[in-house]
Amino acid sequence: MKFETLDAWLHHIEGLHAQAIDLGLDRMETMLKRLDIRFKCPVFTVGGTNGKGSTCAFIESALLAGGYSVGVHTSPHLIRFNERVRINGKDAKDEELIRQFEKVEAARGEITLTYFEFGTLAALRLFADANVEVAILEVGLGGRLDAVNVFEPDVAAVVSVGIDHQSFLGDDREAIGFEKAGIYRSGKPAFCADPTPPQRLLDHAAAIGADLPVSEPTGSMVVDIGGGTTEVGV
Repeated sequence: MKFETLDAWLHHIEGLHAQAIDLGLDRMETMLKRLDIRFKCPVFTVGGTNGKGSTCAFIESALLAGGYSVGVHTSPHLIRFNERVRINGKDAKDEELIRQFEKVEAARGEITLTYFEFGTLAALRLFADANVEVAILEVGLGGRLDAVNVFEPDVAAVVSVGIDHQSFLGDDREAIGFEKAGIYRSGKPAFCADPTPPQRLLDHAAAIGADLPVSEPTGSMVVDIGGGTTEVGV
């Protein structure tokens, strides 16, 4: 199936799945295999109730200043869908997104994807085709079962933990913090910028062996990217 315009594609993908929000990784895991999406570059995953987009932009700015090729996927958009997908500071063009939408549509077969899943897959496929040196992925909702969590991050940050989307994440900060901590990985740098992080977030990080500082944050970290190092604020 093909559509001539980006608006037509967006209208199509809005109606593919019965539920606008349907958390879970099974569909994404299957689609990653079908689309053969693999990154050889570092991946930053950014979650939290508020401040995700600005944190992604801050990391992006630091890496671009260091001379790296950077892909950023954020949501939602303010005016145009293209704002969700940036490569080297520029929004993806309509034709670039349409080309990736066609690939996702051809690969999905019987799978009904949510709007967010479809758009995320298109962004990831575009980043892979562009051979970006760093990918920055903003969590859509929660973390543990969010579509972007299908990728293994090299660095994961939870910017803040507030009361949001209780019907999906839980009724209090402890439950929500646990869901957001789902983006942390064993042995990988993990950060939480919330001044009073929920205990369940801290406990989960400790249980899996994530490298989460328990003292006051320094405000920056040094990461190894393609053999070079860059200091990034967190």
